Order: sequence, then structure tokens, then C-alpha cells
Amino acid sequence: MTNPLLADWDTPFRIAPFDRISDEDFAPAFEQALAAHLAEIEAIADNPEPASFANTILAMEGAGEALDKVLSVFFSVAGADSNDARQALQRDVSPKLSAHSSAIYANARLFGRVADLWARREELGLSNEEARVLYLTHRGFVRAGAALEGEDAERMTAVKSRLAVLGTAFTQNLLKDEAAWYMPLSEADLEGLPGFVVDAARSAGEALGQEGPVVTLSRSLITPFLQFCPRRDLRQTAFEAWAARGANGGETDNRSIAAEVLALREERAKLLGYADFASYKLETEMAGTPDRVRELLMQVWEPARAQALRDAAEMEEMLREDGINDALQPWDWRYYAEKRRRALHDLDEAELKPYLQLERMIEAAFTCANRLFGLEFKPLDVALYHPDCRAWEVTRDGQHLAVFIGDYFARASKRSGAWCSAMRSQAKRPKIETPIVVNVCNFAKPSKGKPALLSYDDARTLFHEFGHALHQILSDVDFGSVSGTSVARDFVELPSQLYEHWLEVPRVLEEFATHAETGAPMPKALLDKVLAAATFDMGFQTVEYVASALVDLEFHSGTAPGDPMARQAEILRGIGMPQAITMRHATPHFAHVFAGDGYSSGYYSYMWSEVMDADAFAAFEEAGDAFDPATAEKLERFILSKGGSQEAEDLYTAFRGRMPGVEALLKGRGLAA
Repeated sequence: MTNPLLADWDTPFRIAPFDRISDEDFAPAFEQALAAHLAEIEAIADNPEPASFANTILAMEGAGEALDKVLSVFFSVAGADSNDARQALQRDVSPKLSAHSSAIYANARLFGRVADLWARREELGLSNEEARVLYLTHRGFVRAGAALEGEDAERMTAVKSRLAVLGTAFTQNLLKDEAAWYMPLSEADLEGLPGFVVDAARSAGEALGQEGPVVTLSRSLITPFLQFCPRRDLRQTAFEAWAARGANGGETDNRSIAAEVLALREERAKLLGYADFASYKLETEMAGTPDRVRELLMQVWEPARAQALRDAAEMEEMLREDGINDALQPWDWRYYAEKRRRALHDLDEAELKPYLQLERMIEAAFTCANRLFGLEFKPLDVALYHPDCRAWEVTRDGQHLAVFIGDYFARASKRSGAWCSAMRSQAKRPKIETPIVVNVCNFAKPSKGKPALLSYDDARTLFHEFGHALHQILSDVDFGSVSGTSVARDFVELPSQLYEHWLEVPRVLEEFATHAETGAPMPKALLDKVLAAATFDMGFQTVEYVASALVDLEFHSGTAPGDPMARQAEILRGIGMPQAITMRHATPHFAHVFAGDGYSSGYYSYMWSEVMDADAFAAFEEAGDAFDPATAEKLERFILSKGGSQEAEDLYTAFRGRMPGVEALLKGRGLAA
């Protein structure tokens, strides 16, 4: 019987036939697909014809189709619906994939053909995009160590293999810690909690087979619990469990993994001739150097810290008024911030939440995409990897563009956070491919028969991830290697963070923020309060983020720390971290940085992109309409459709006419002087 992962997929839009795939199919499919791809690479390397763009670069672009299919399915389920078998397979296959990649980049004959083309690039008559793909391919080989020889080449292969193993272990340890902890709540413990938090706790208890409600480490549950629970002892217990993920001792402890990862990254950079890993990693980003990143972060840090300290002083007074003779602690911040928000803005999350139904927010995201870019979304009835998933066909003027899949609810088998991935990327050469894009979130699942309600932060997350999806859906380039989100890391967050702005457009909320029970639109008075409070507590939000970004940057600058936890504490003392605020992601659960290389030395990129997103949305404001057709057309033409086919700075400048400064970001966060 043919392995369904390797067969031709006779499904709508060639979506993976999840209903025919079992865990037992993955291992043999991996082996066959890896061997097939390596044979294709060998054939390209051994081609007796002189190297040409077609027989080398284009051939490489088309190679590995079977492997891409297997990986797209496996890593979708490994991240969003894990189990013991999938975790074991991930531990087994990660070093094999690293070795496979190393074998390709270490293929001297293949690199010789690429280097020959690079040397003759001016005489090849390449299009702009072909020239870009050749440049990126050659650069990728060099940065992977293709020019290394002997012991250095062997050591590079070993380092990358070990890093793959460690990244997988870090992720799985974190998932285990998050899945293992919960705190049962008695009926008395529910006192003072709004209905939506009680419902979420009861639903979480049901999912875990408990007789009563529980608090878990799902952000969509623990955050509102910390916001509303009047019991300081329960808040402390929950917060300390949240903060201790990956640092509980035993076999799931990530601290030694982090130390080894940092040491290996430094060694990798030095093998390639760089001073440190940050210098290596940032060379290909818009920022370019660690100093430019540090400058941006400190420009934001000082006003954010000052605002956070002012807010902390006010909340400490509230703590005293409650009869607590103690300093404000991290488990107090969200609770007193919520009380302060009600006092300052007369805005209560419990009053707001019924107006933020998941279904209506999905509809809002789709409608904004329709008004901006003419996209239509039609539900698809197809088998997917989990019953919670849903799919839509995306069209424009009747033409198929993409398939969009949404996986919105938290579950123990899903890693925390939210992300966007492409199960298939857009391309035209060597053959036409339309994208299949997945948004994964971790919203609290409602009890049976009740609508799913979001916090305002949840709704912003939904828009954020859909902005990434639009970058994939609207991609219109020739080559898959530069399509969609295949851009500089500090540019990739621009489309996602920009799309968040449409959630705050008053007419969007007026139309789609309707009450879950009555269907009534959000009253104008409440809408005004929501928009007026948009920058509330931004000192806290900015401090916890920038602290994480600075720790990430300093970890990778200079000599790798032997004790990352001691170095983390030293960095935070050096910048004057407020004692009532913790890093958004402490080292043992900093998956952005330690689960893989993606955001290593690059967690700052959300803020680098925010400098642009604030300025980019201002283009619509200057046009007098958040849905201005001409500005939307420019946004698609110069940014969303271009992927990585040009340098990011050139794309942004083509859209806006210039690069922005940090002022728009500070103003947007309410931190401007």
C-alpha cells in the first residue's frame, strides 16, 4: 500500500489527507523522502553540463517536493497536536534533518556550481528575482559553512546536529511542564472571578478529567485569572508556576540546555569568522549590527521604564489600601492594573468580553481583508489534523488564491503561544503552487453550547496572526524560496503588527463587536472607553518585552555565558528592571530563542517592525480612510506580494517613500514625551 504522505493528494486543493495519515506513516515517509531529495541534489551536483541558472538554482528550487509534503504535515501536528509518538519521532528526526541539510551545504560539487554562477552573475542575463535567488542561495551556502574544510567542516556539522537535538528537547520540556501543572479551584476560590473566567476554568477542568474547575498554564486562562482573582495567595501560586516553566528541576529542566545552546551558537559563529553569534545572525537582518538593535531598544526602554515605575507607585498605594503591607509583586501587577483601568477608564474586561466573540472577530478579520484587498473566504469541508480546525478557500474575483486554516483553541497537546505557518508556499516556478496557510492560537475553549469569547488582547492576536497569513496569501513571486514570509526576521512582523491596527478602527468594532447574548452592537460609550484605554499599562507591556529582547541580544553578544540565569539577572540589574515586572519570557521558557534559531538574537524584531507598522498605518490615516484603496494597493504591490524578492528596506521605502524613526512607535504606545 502506498504511504499516504508520499502519494498524490487527490483532495481539494491538494490539502494533506489527514484522515488517511497515521503516526506510523511518518517514519518510513521521512526515510524515503530524505533519500529521494538527496538523490535529486546529487543529480544536480553531478550534472555534466556547465552550470546554468536552470540546471542548478531552478533545479534546486524544484527538488525535495516529497520531503516538503512530509515536513509540512508532521510539523503542523507536532506543534499543534502533539502526543508521545510524535514527540519521540521529533527527537529522532531532528538530528537527521540537520545532517541532511549539512550534507547538502557540504556538497563541494554543488557549491562549486553555485559559486561558478555567482562569479558569472553579471553575464547570465538574469531577471531581478532570479538574481536575488542566486544571491540568497550563494549566501546561504557560505553562511552554512560550505567554504569550511577538514576538521572545521566536520565540527560545523556536529554543532548544527547537536543544536537541532537541543531545540527539540527545549520545546518538548516546555510542553510537558505546561501540560503537567494545574491548580484545582474550590467553589469558594471562584469568588470575585467574572463569569467568563469561571467558564474557562470549568472547561479546563473538564478537558483534564477533573471534577471541578482548574487553572492551567494556558495563557488564555492564567492571564485573566491573575487579572481578576482577589486571593493574593492563589495569584502567587499560579504566577510562580507560570514563571517556573522549564526550571522545575528534573528531566524537563531547560537551564542546562540554554547554556549549551549559547555556547554552541558562539562556536558556530566563530567557525565562520564572526566575533560572536549576534554579529553573525544580524548581518542578514535590516538592523545589521547588535549596536543598532541595542540603540533602538534603549530608546524605547527609558521612557517605558519611567512610565512603568509611575504606574507601580500608584498600584502600590492601592495594595496598601487593601491592607497589604508589602511591596507590589509580579503576581499583583495584573490584578491592580485591572482595578486601575476600571478606575481611570471605567472599563471592565468582564463588561467588554461578551462583545468580542471569536466568530465575529474572525468575520471582522476576513471583512477587513475583503475591503482592503478584495479577498473572499468560503468555508471548506475537508479533513484536518484536529476537530477544532476549520478551513476556508480564499479567492479574488472568482480566482483561487489560497487555503486558510484556523486552529484557535488551547489544548494540552498544543504548545503555547500563537503562530502562522505555511503548509505550502506560493510559487510559479518550476511549477505553480498556491499557498496553504495555518493560523494557530490558544484561546480558551468555552463550555459546550456557549460562544467563545476573547479578551481584547486575544482579538489583537487573531488579527496579528491573520496579518502573517495575508503575507502568504497575497504573495506573488516566481520562487518559493522568496515567497510569503521568507523575509528578514525584523521585517516579517510588519504585516502582522500592521494588521492589528484595523481592529482599532471604530467602524470595525461598531460592526463586529456585538453582544454574545443580545446581538446588540457595542455601545458607543464602551467603544470610546476601549479606544481611549488602548495604551493603558503600556509601560508594563513594553518593559516586559524589551527586557526579554535585551537579554536575548546580550546572551549572544560577546562570550556565551556559562550560567545564563546569573547572566540574565546581571543584565536585568544593569538596566534597572522594575522589581514588580518580570521578563515576558524568562530563559528556561524562552522558546522564541531556544527552541530553534528563528528569533535568536532577533526577539527585538517585533519592535523593529513596530517602528514601521506605526508609520505604515499612518499612510492610511493621511489618506483619510483606513480602507483607502490606493494605499491598500500600494501595500499589496510593494510589501505583501513581494515576499523576500527584494531587500526589505527597498520594499518599505517603495511603499512609504522613506524609512521611519522611533517617534511614531513611542507615540503609538503612549510613551512619547
